[in-house]
Amino acid sequence: MTTVRTVMTVAALTVQEASRRKVLRALAVLMLALLGLSAWGFSRLMDVEFDGSALTSGEARLVASQVLNLVMFGMSLIAALGTAFLAGPTMAGEIESGIALSILARPVRRSTVLAGKWLGLVIFGAGFVAVAGFAQFLVVWATTDYWPPQPVTGLALLAAQTMVLLTLGLLLATIISPMASGIVAVGLFGATWIAGVVGGVGQAFHNESVAQVGAVSRILLPTDGLWRGAMHSFQDPSALLLFGGELKGGFPFLSDAALSPAYLAWTVLWAALVLGLAAVTLQRRDL
Repeated sequence: MTTVRTVMTVAALTVQEASRRKVLRALAVLMLALLGLSAWGFSRLMDVEFDGSALTSGEARLVASQVLNLVMFGMSLIAALGTAFLAGPTMAGEIESGIALSILARPVRRSTVLAGKWLGLVIFGAGFVAVAGFAQFLVVWATTDYWPPQPVTGLALLAAQTMVLLTLGLLLATIISPMASGIVAVGLFGATWIAGVVGGVGQAFHNESVAQVGAVSRILLPTDGLWRGAMHSFQDPSALLLFGGELKGGFPFLSDAALSPAYLAWTVLWAALVLGLAAVTLQRRDL
């Protein structure tokens, strides 16, 4: 009971600390800029002409769902940057400054403090994704009358993507400097997404060896797999009927299948393993 109380206390303090950092203000500015640009872009969508005539309501809905996936990728990138650069200072910064010596005093276990900080960052990241995501949905609905078919599922998967990346960031923060841990985490996030695109191209051209690049990358770091599951929740089902058979994963903002329960279970296991490894590394680190 004492351990649970300590974890919750550290989590609450972590959320308070994260809300006071300049990173939060930077995230807010970036998100407002993205909302403003997307509002302007979606408002002009009905004026687009194809073959000399304006888009029908069905065509506009189809285009809106694909553009929404593009915008939500931008939002997920902002969330990834924010959480990665929050996770680094949370552990590595306190270790380098000596604050960890007082925080990690006995009888408080290092793993307990790490679990509390992880939980606080997860709450912070999930809250940001929920608020920013629903704000984006309202913008799209107000400008194009499109509402994604599974908004809650999609945002939950984006929150899980944020959780995976900050877990990786915490592990890296127990090994290297705060700035380096954020850079490496975001770099791996981008590399995994690119590998997923390459794998999709291989799948579209029936090249199994290239297609395996995406499959392996989604196992090693589940961020791209979770993103593709989120896309499937945001896109209009007619987009898959129209393009899915031809593209088969070759288009980076179209997902041809929902995530399987086995993959979701692997994501949970991956996060538990990486967090456990971070706890072991922190326990053995000389403060």
